[in-house]
Amino acid sequence: MTNTEEHDELPNILISACLLGNPVRYDGTDLFIDHPLIKKWLDQDRLIAVCPEVEGGMPVPRAPAEIQTGDGKLVLSGKSCVVDVEGEDVTNSFIRGALKSLKMALDNDCVAAILTEHSPSCGSNRIYDGSFTKTKRDGVGVTTSMLEQNHIPVFNQEQLEDLQVYLESGDWQD
Repeated sequence: MTNTEEHDELPNILISACLLGNPVRYDGTDLFIDHPLIKKWLDQDRLIAVCPEVEGGMPVPRAPAEIQTGDGKLVLSGKSCVVDVEGEDVTNSFIRGALKSLKMALDNDCVAAILTEHSPSCGSNRIYDGSFTKTKRDGVGVTTSMLEQNHIPVFNQEQLEDLQVYLESGDWQD
């Protein structure tokens, strides 16, 4: 097997653009992570960068936003909303960004995602509670919920080794 053939068999991974150093967060910063697995996947050209909020039409910088009740699952079901600190309902931008992120993942045959923990779009375990007091609660962001509903598992930036185990297991091929 040649290196090219071997590379063609490697699955793609959707990743939050901010984790790759792109200054797309609400405050115009990034959350660059310097990790050997990220470097390896970048070298293999397997990472597909996305910022769901920018894809949803939100500017950089933008007012911080939080899911008001529940989490991304409730937002997608129409039972909750995403509001920014100024009181503007930005739910439609978050849903639009989640849909575009899903399309990007599907178009690029991504088998998993690495998304930024605590984000109202990307959180995979914990998100901010809607009070704008930096209080966190269990829950997932809107994009994470959208991806998981479509059988694309989401890992956060602290779970890279777990993602590597998942990729090595071949479970993504089922």
